[in-house]
Amino acid sequence: MFDEYVEHAGTSEVSRRMVPQLEDQGYEPDDPSLAFQAEPDSILTSLETGYFSAGAAELDNNPLFVLGRVQVDIPGPLVAFAIASDMLYMACSNDLLIHINLKNPEKMVKIPVKAPIYKLFLDPSGRHLVIATAQGDNLYLCSQWRDFLPRPIKSFKMMIESIAWNSGFLLSSAGSSATGTREILIGGRNGIIYEGVLDSKEEIFKSHDRNVNAVFTLPERQPITGVCFQWFSTAENRRGLVVVSTATRIYQFVGAPGDRRSDDGARMFTSLFSAYKSAELNVLSQRVISEFLELPGSEYSELHTQFARDKMQITSVAWLTGQGIYHGTINYSPSNTTNDALIDSAQLVPYPSAIAPASPALSKSTERIKGLSSDPVNKTYWVYTDSSLFELTTKNESRDVWQIYMRRGEYDAALDYAQTVSQRDAILAAQGDSFLSQKQYAKAAERFAQTSRSFEQVALALIDSGDRDALQYYLVVRLGRTKKTDLTQRMMLATWLVEFYLSKFNDLDDLIASESAAHDVEDLKTERAMLDKDLKTFFETYKDNLDRQTTYDLILSHGRTEVFLHYATVIGDHLRVVEHWILEENWEKAIGVISGQTSLELYYRYASVLLRQAPQPTVDAWTRQPGLDPSALVPALLQLQHQARDPLVPNQAIRYLTHVIFERHNISPTIHNLLITLYASPSFGEDDRPLLRFLSTAPKDLISGKPYYDLDYALRICKANKRIRPCISLYAEMGLWENSVDLALEIGDLELAKANADKAEEEDLRLKKKLWLKIAKYVVQDKKDIKSAMAFIRDTSLKIEDILPFFPDFVVIDDFKDEICLALEEYTKDIDKLRAEMDDATKSAELIKRDIANLKNRFVTLEPGERCSSCSYPLFTRQFYVFPCQHCFHADCLIGLVKEYLPAHSLRKILLLQADLLKSSSNATGAMNGQNVATPQLQQPTPPVPKTQRTLLSSQFSANGTTNPTQLPTVPGAGTAAAIPTFATSASFPQQQQQQGVAGTGGIVNAIGRPASALITNPMGGLLAVSMAPVALGRNMFVAADRLRDMIVPDALANAIALPSLPWGGTTSTNANANANNAGGGKGGNRKKRKGEKLSVDEEVEKVRESLDELLASSCPLCESVVAGLDKPFIEPGELDSWQL
Repeated sequence: MFDEYVEHAGTSEVSRRMVPQLEDQGYEPDDPSLAFQAEPDSILTSLETGYFSAGAAELDNNPLFVLGRVQVDIPGPLVAFAIASDMLYMACSNDLLIHINLKNPEKMVKIPVKAPIYKLFLDPSGRHLVIATAQGDNLYLCSQWRDFLPRPIKSFKMMIESIAWNSGFLLSSAGSSATGTREILIGGRNGIIYEGVLDSKEEIFKSHDRNVNAVFTLPERQPITGVCFQWFSTAENRRGLVVVSTATRIYQFVGAPGDRRSDDGARMFTSLFSAYKSAELNVLSQRVISEFLELPGSEYSELHTQFARDKMQITSVAWLTGQGIYHGTINYSPSNTTNDALIDSAQLVPYPSAIAPASPALSKSTERIKGLSSDPVNKTYWVYTDSSLFELTTKNESRDVWQIYMRRGEYDAALDYAQTVSQRDAILAAQGDSFLSQKQYAKAAERFAQTSRSFEQVALALIDSGDRDALQYYLVVRLGRTKKTDLTQRMMLATWLVEFYLSKFNDLDDLIASESAAHDVEDLKTERAMLDKDLKTFFETYKDNLDRQTTYDLILSHGRTEVFLHYATVIGDHLRVVEHWILEENWEKAIGVISGQTSLELYYRYASVLLRQAPQPTVDAWTRQPGLDPSALVPALLQLQHQARDPLVPNQAIRYLTHVIFERHNISPTIHNLLITLYASPSFGEDDRPLLRFLSTAPKDLISGKPYYDLDYALRICKANKRIRPCISLYAEMGLWENSVDLALEIGDLELAKANADKAEEEDLRLKKKLWLKIAKYVVQDKKDIKSAMAFIRDTSLKIEDILPFFPDFVVIDDFKDEICLALEEYTKDIDKLRAEMDDATKSAELIKRDIANLKNRFVTLEPGERCSSCSYPLFTRQFYVFPCQHCFHADCLIGLVKEYLPAHSLRKILLLQADLLKSSSNATGAMNGQNVATPQLQQPTPPVPKTQRTLLSSQFSANGTTNPTQLPTVPGAGTAAAIPTFATSASFPQQQQQQGVAGTGGIVNAIGRPASALITNPMGGLLAVSMAPVALGRNMFVAADRLRDMIVPDALANAIALPSLPWGGTTSTNANANANNAGGGKGGNRKKRKGEKLSVDEEVEKVRESLDELLASSCPLCESVVAGLDKPFIEPGELDSWQL
């Protein structure tokens, strides 16, 4: 502690004075060169030499005690010393009190005292100090006072030799904040024990000493050199123990405490000591005389106590006397508290002859030890002389205590102090030798098994003793302590132990057999049962340390079948166990062993024999094992196919297969086919219901909807075994409805035939009717039951006329007159229904015609500056088309656009129409050239076109088509100027409808003669040209279509489809007028042909033009190209993809 003041032995860094050598050995370091010698018999050798050697391997030559001088300036010779809780007090002969707080060791407080100091008494907390003077005037000092000066205590007018503090209270949390000490006991030089209380609280008119009174006087009136007390609780009440020592005696007082009058703890010992007083004053009872121990010796003695770890209770006391140190433990057990002697296991440790208490010389100089003191809280030890102070430090003080207890035979206590494995080994070996010498072989074996003594030595010693149980116990323990890596040693020990167990089994069996007649052998049977349990436990624990074949041979040599089976079960050798029970024909146990293990191989290996001998338990075991593969059990199951069966006992193979199919959802065709085979087998009986039930409920494939069994195989098996009804069901499952109905009618089962006919596909009405006719023919011709046939008709979709051919030629009509009348009534109802439907269809046709006629009244208005959506040239310069999307195209531009996205078949059709049109046009031109045309002048204007007339929606209007013509643009090559009408003059057209552009009246046609029915009205007021032909636009472009596109000539087609009457058609006015008339111009727009008038060529050309118009103008090419391009890639074929990763 506080390194500035303490010199530590062995610390070279600290410059310290040379400590004089001690006159008597006790604290100097041991000489490592000294060889270990046998210690003397006296246990006090440790006090002289300082160590007990544990052997050369663990020899610790460090001293147990190190004495270091404290560097402190002491102003005078020391007469007293006290320390507790790091509060150090020293009293000098020059009436000076020195105080040092070891937590702040630099500060030393010197306190003058007016009287010579005799002793210092410091409580364990270090707060309360009682200073005893030589004159009997005692002083009290509290470390919490500000002035820190001792004050006289008037009630303590005595020579104080010892004080007992209430350590439990002072060291508690309550005591740390309290100002008083509670009850204390004071031992005087006059042999009187006083009780008192000290309180450090500074109050006016109150002294610090309170309630001081004498509680007991010792009979010999000797100075009380030591006193201590301890309160403890029992099951009944609270009691107290007081231990008092003098120079030659030690007393124990036990009793109940007094009633506490206040919290300061006064008057606590009066009732305790009152039991030891007689009725007369100062006369002691005989009880006191019996409760003390007297030892002769010097007048010097001290009493010291040791507390528990919590500092709340005294655990042992030590009395320093002239003869030695008397020490013992305090026994607070309930069985001992009724006595007055609580010091237990007390013994006297005598001093060596060279040491006397209180007078050992510190050196060869005049310095002598004045005393020793210890800090009970911090466990520090101090030695003081007249002029020096030493701190005694301990290092591994209990290092050699184990040897002391071992030599005394207290092996358990020695084990508590053993610190190394070798020390423990030596103690256990010594205890084993002791038990062996006492013929306690079982205990000796237990101790030897925990030591490192050689196995051979111990085993031979136990064998010589003849105690086989002790040897067995030693082998078991030694086996448990052997390393797992020592495989050979563990195997030998385990095998030897098996031999021990088997031999003991034989001995017990022989003993039971010999004494069963004359004596009660229940104890022997109990011992045998315990031995059997021990052996089973041994097998389970050390199964890995036994050789399998060696153990088998050893067990069988002793004829222990049950042990053999148990060992095989423990190591998992179930094959041997099953073979044994099968040889014994104990099928139930064989099945039980197979069921209790996890290997599936045993199930397959013994399936045949077990299913043949014990079918039901075997199948029960199979159903409990979900991991079995039913396909591997097929050979065993086939055994039961031809085996004679009791009708009252179910077929176990069928039971297992049914469980596998319906419970475990097995879909293997082999398993399903096997179940059908067993059902159809002759050994199963004549009952077809189980097979039919399976066929109707068998699971099917969710995708194909077919059962998992093979239909062909099942049908073949059923035919071979003459299972007719299952064959009918299989035919129906295969969809062979005719076969199923025919077979059902063969066996005369009409209901079954009806059921199969009704299951036929609803879509195939002809097949369904054919099946019903078969059944009807059977009912009429075979059964010859007309009434049943009529009832049959009512249940089916057949009619009376369907079955009339089956009736005999001479049959009485009375039997089915009602049915014929009913059929005629049904026909009448059907005719009425059809007539009503025809009327509805006629009305719908009239409505459709009316709607078509209304469609002819629609028109569209175009501005004069309208341009083509493809070439951007003025639209009215040549033939054009207008679409509902407001896109306008020249005829040749439209053809050029359309041919790029039309499919190959449409392109081929256009080419055919193109060829026909050109051919027809050339024929028409030749015919027209044959006529006598005088001049190319235009014909006179024709009357206005009526509403039903078919005209052109184009800029190609004839001059005769309007009554109010305007100036027409000149078209090159036309040979004449065509007039574009501003509006059509008609009495039915109001003046506000006249607009600049193109107007139509009545039946309007496009530039190529499209009927006005192909035009729809735009909601915005325009006339949209659309085709009524539902020509689907193809979006797939084929490379082969490129040549077809090249063969289409847009200009030639545009000229070919143009009407001859138009300015750019290249025809004469006569032809134009004729063409216009053919198109419906004039009042007779739909006039009939004149007799002898040949218009077949014009009609043919008109028909071709309409077909070609439907292909070209079915949809807008611009809008269609956008839709067709949605599914095209962004990268054209052959183009480099720069974004490719």
